[in-house]
Order: sequence, then C-alpha cells, then structure tokens
Amino acid sequence: MSGSSPEATKDGDEAHVPGPEQDGADAKGFYDSELPKRPRPPKPQHAVTVAVSSRALFDLVEERLIYEEQGVEKYVQYQQQNENVTLKPGPAFYFVKALEHVNSRLCDLYPDDEERFDIVLMTNNHAQVGVRLINSIKHYGLTIERFCMTGGKSPVGYLTAYLTNLYLSADSEKVQEAIEAGIASATMFTANKDISYSDTELRVAFDGDAVLFSDESEQIVKEQGLDRFFEHEQLNENKPLAQGPLKGFLEDLGKLQKKFYAKNERLSCPIRTFLVTARSAASSGARVLKTLRSWGLEIDEALFLAGAPKGPILVKIRPHIFFDDQMFHIEGAQKLGTIAAHVPYGIDQKYQKST
Repeated sequence: MSGSSPEATKDGDEAHVPGPEQDGADAKGFYDSELPKRPRPPKPQHAVTVAVSSRALFDLVEERLIYEEQGVEKYVQYQQQNENVTLKPGPAFYFVKALEHVNSRLCDLYPDDEERFDIVLMTNNHAQVGVRLINSIKHYGLTIERFCMTGGKSPVGYLTAYLTNLYLSADSEKVQEAIEAGIASATMFTANKDISYSDTELRVAFDGDAVLFSDESEQIVKEQGLDRFFEHEQLNENKPLAQGPLKGFLEDLGKLQKKFYAKNERLSCPIRTFLVTARSAASSGARVLKTLRSWGLEIDEALFLAGAPKGPILVKIRPHIFFDDQMFHIEGAQKLGTIAAHVPYGIDQKYQKST
C-alpha cells in the first residue's frame, strides 16, 4: 500500500510548490504590508514645491562651526560618526510639519489628487552626510522623499529644475542668488524664545511692500518722505501695485484653501494667512486691499500697524513663518519668539547694506 505524496492533491494532481523566488516575493509583500503607509510624493508639475536647506530644517550650528574651523573633511567625519544622533529642529522645522498636516487633510478629502505640498531637501552637503539627515527625517516622521545634495556646490541652479515655488535657507547669499533668479526665497532666522505652534493650522504671515507687492511705494518713502508717500497712495488707490517676490506663494496657499472651501471646510481650513504691514489703514491701506482683490486673492487677516512694532502682534498670531524685507522687523520678531524669514528684495536692501 503506497502512501500519499505530499506533493499530490486529493484529486491526484500535483500541488504547486513555491520556489525561492516566490518565497522572496511573499516575504517582501509581508514586510511591505507591515510598514506604515506613506503617501507617495506628488508629481512636481502638480505640487507646490517647497525647497528647504538642511540648516533651515535642522539645527546645525555646532556642525557648521566644525566645518568653518576644521574644514570639510573633519565635518564629514563628525557627521558620519554621529549619524545615529538625531538632529534638533531648525527654524523651518515647524513650518514643514504644518505643511505636512495640510497634506494629510488634503489626502483625506482628495485621495487621488496631487495638488499639495512637496518638500524637497535642497542642500550643498556632501552625500556622505545624507545618512544622518535621512535618519533625522525618519525620526520625526517627516515625508521628505526628494533630496538634492550638491557636495559643496551651490544648489540654487537646481531650484528651477525642481519646479520650486518657495526656497528657504539659512544662507543669505544663496537666497539672494535665488531671488535674482526670480524664485520666491527667504533667509530663515531662529527665534530667541521657544513658543508653541499650532498643530492643526498652518499660519503664514506676510509683510506687504517688497514681499507680496513690489517696492515702488517704499522707494517713494525712502527718497521723498512719508507725506509724498501718502499722497501717492491716495492718488493711485485704484491702480494695483505690481507683484513682489512672495505673491506667487500666497497664490499657491489660496488655491489650496479653495480646495477646502469646495468641500464645505472653510471654517476648519488648516491654512490661515496674515498681512502684517507698517502701513496705515486710513491713508494707504485701501490700495493694498484693492490690489489683492484685483489679483483674485484673499487674505484671512489684515493688520495695519501705522508704524508700530510688529513683534507684539506676531506673538499673538504665532505664525509658523513671517516674511519681511526689513531686518529691523525680522530682529523685532525674533526677539519676542517669532520665526522670521528675510526676503532680500527691493530698495531697503540698498539702505541696509550702506549702514
């Protein structure tokens, strides 16, 4: 009496025995199913691409000192020796976290839509440093899949290729280079105090002149004085201001806001925008508001300070980022705990360099 072969079915047909290749595929499938589901990055042509330098995303002050004082070889060696030591957050970190929260909400409402933020790490670091950056990104659960590591060369030339909508860096020279190339850019500054930021709402604050708008009005202030400026603004109240370097990014935010509005989510929209300007509402505010209207853009809150310091107002707003073209306002914001980003554009840069 012969026994049944383990390779035979009860119908007498041979059973399929998985081979090594199938075993490997099954194991990979099981492994992949156990990994947390990460959204795929959107195609660049559909995304709002925010390029962030490593020194903007993480606190690399100590590492920068090693680079400057001991040279690139010691710097790379230090980074490799510490690649399992998680980097602390830098000035752009909470802004990036807020962008990713918006993405999460958009994916819930529009699962198949790719119109959302895509964060790119744009750095002149050497590739050997990449492991520590990747480990830190994984530690914080950030979704940053695109890297551009240029090994000591300026990464600015790659910004256009990556279809960059906004570039944030701790290097003012690279930011100036990007601004001159027509790319919305700003130099990040760390706040001098630790404050808490919203986890559920991206808050972005903009100055007006030489940030959202051109510097034409600031030129009049600098060259002809305030009285002539007020007269000029009232005479040109119905003439829209020309656009400034950050107008496009406000437009990008507005497009994403409208996706929430279309789903009846206006009141719970996770994006809120602020205009924080030294202008006076009565004498020069109407032209600003009419310019925004002519562009088809909304701003959630407009604060006209009539020359008063911006720092105390920004403490109340608690933006993840505040864009301004004047270092005086940047420093005032920093002092009271606001993360500020300097936009090196317009006539005020000429005056700052001469002082």
